[in-house]
Amino acid sequence: MTPSASGTPAWEQPDLPARPPLHGTVTADVAVVGAGLAGLACAYHLAERDPGREIVVIDAEGPAAGASGRGTGLLGPRAGPAIDRAVRRHGPWAARRMHLASERAVKEVLDLCGRLDVPCGLRPGAQIMATRAPAGLASLGRQAGAYRALGLDVPELSGAQVRARVGVPYTAGLLHRTAATLDPAALTGALARACAAKGVRFHGRSPLLALRAGERGGCELDFPHGRLHTGRAVLAVNSAAPSLGLPVGTIMPLEVYAVATAPVSDAAYEELGGFDGYAVVDALPMAPYFRPLPDGGLVAGGGTVTLPAGLGAPRLRAARERAWAWLGRWVRSLHPELAHLPVTHRWSGRVGMTGDGLPVVGPVHGLPGVWYIGGCCGHGLAMSVAHGAHVAAALLGEAAPGDPLPWHRSAAPRMPVHGPARPLLRTYLDALGRSTRRTC
Repeated sequence: MTPSASGTPAWEQPDLPARPPLHGTVTADVAVVGAGLAGLACAYHLAERDPGREIVVIDAEGPAAGASGRGTGLLGPRAGPAIDRAVRRHGPWAARRMHLASERAVKEVLDLCGRLDVPCGLRPGAQIMATRAPAGLASLGRQAGAYRALGLDVPELSGAQVRARVGVPYTAGLLHRTAATLDPAALTGALARACAAKGVRFHGRSPLLALRAGERGGCELDFPHGRLHTGRAVLAVNSAAPSLGLPVGTIMPLEVYAVATAPVSDAAYEELGGFDGYAVVDALPMAPYFRPLPDGGLVAGGGTVTLPAGLGAPRLRAARERAWAWLGRWVRSLHPELAHLPVTHRWSGRVGMTGDGLPVVGPVHGLPGVWYIGGCCGHGLAMSVAHGAHVAAALLGEAAPGDPLPWHRSAAPRMPVHGPARPLLRTYLDALGRSTRRTC
C-alpha cells in the first residue's frame, strides 16, 4: 500500500485489473459503485450467474483502497449486537437465524477463497472472545446463556482453558469454531481479477458526485469526467453514504486503528496460539484484539475509535498517533517475550457504524433500481461478501429463502452526528475508549 497519513497496512498491494477513470458517457446493465468486498462480490455473482449482463464497477480510488484492504483479516461470526441483546431486541428465532447467517457467511468466504485459489494467507482456526474485566465477564455470562438457550454451538472456556490456547491471562472466554484469518487485501484483489476475467469493466479514480432517476428509466450517475446510464445500480459505499446524501439513515464513519509487529520467537508464537491460528477478541465494546500472522508476527486492532467528522488534520493525526502508541504497548504486554517487540506497520481505516449495530442491505427509497450495502459495524469481512451475494440474487429476481433478516432493510435509525449534538457523541466515544483501555 502507498504510505499515507492514515498509515500503511501490513498487506502487500494486490495485483489489480486495469481501471482507467470514467470519461464521457457510459452505459451498463448494472453499475456497482464501490470496489470493496461487498461491491466486488455482487459483481462476481452477477457475472457468474448471468454472463450476458454488462457490468461495470466504479470506485473513487480502486479495489482494496478502502476498508476491505485496510482491515485486520479476522474472519468470524457476528452480525449485529451481541447475541443476548439480539434476543431481547429481535426475539429468539430471529437472533438464532442472525447468528447462523453470520456462520454461513464465514463458510461462504472460505468457499470463495477455494474457488478463486488465491494465496491470501488463509488459516482456518477458532476465534476466542475473552475478557479480563468484571464487566466483560458479566457480558460473556449473558452471551453464553443466550447461546445455550438457542441451541448454538459456542462453548464456554474457563480462564485456564483460554490460557492453554493462547497463553494470555484472560479469566474466561467463548469459543467460536467457525472462523479463520486471512489477508483481506489479497482476497479483494483476487475477487477483482476474477470479475475482470468474467468481463466486468472497471473504472478507478472516479468518485461518485450525484445520482438520480433516469428520464427513460434506470438511473444516471455523475462522475468528475463523465456520466453513467444504467438499468440498476448497487451503492456499496459503506461509510461514504453521508457524503452522497443517501436516504439510508445514519451510517456513521468511524476511524479504527491497527498495528502489525515483527516476528516473535517460535516459543512465544506457539504459546500465543499462532500455530493453531487462534484469534482473540476482547468481550468489551471497542476493546483490543490480536491474531497471528503466517510470518510469525502479530496483528492487533481496536482499543479506541475516532469520529473524524469535523476534526482538522492536526487533531486527527494526534488521535492516530495516540491510538497506535497504545496498541503497541498493549501488544507488548501480552507475553513476557514481547516486551521489546518492534511495531513494523501502523494503519487506520474507516468503518460504517449504525445506531442499532445492524447493517443496511436494501433498495434505496426514492431511487428505483438502486440498492445500498453498508454499515457492517466492524464485522464486514464475512458479511460484506454475503451481502454482495444477496443483492446479486435480488437483482436476478431470485427469492431469498425464509423471512428477511433484520439487516435486510433500506435505512438505519437516525443519530445526531451533525449539529450541536456532535460534540456529545464524540465525548461518549472518547469516554468509552478510555474505559476500555483502562480494563485491558
